[in-house]
Amino acid sequence: MENNNFLQEQAYIKAKKRVKEVKGFYIQFFLYCVTTPLLIAINLMFSPGFHWFWFPTIGWAIAVFFHWMAVFGFNKIGFSKDWEEKKIKELMEEYKYDK
Repeated sequence: MENNNFLQEQAYIKAKKRVKEVKGFYIQFFLYCVTTPLLIAINLMFSPGFHWFWFPTIGWAIAVFFHWMAVFGFNKIGFSKDWEEKKIKELMEEYKYDK
């Protein structure tokens, strides 16, 4: 019974951490979506001859992409945080049956 409580607590801690990661991504994405039009408007109002808004927009888009990769992307291509652990267990199972 004690082991079950421990496992539930570990699952809760892991889920809470994951929710925090996902929430952080969505906050960054929301801020990107709100700030980019403001930067464009400021640029076009005060210096329409030079479109400098591209520099922060593209830079921040790259940052958003890497944040997405860290939160969701590596899981989709098979390299989640637990990938090494899963691979070790898989190989241990293979080696166990080789004997």
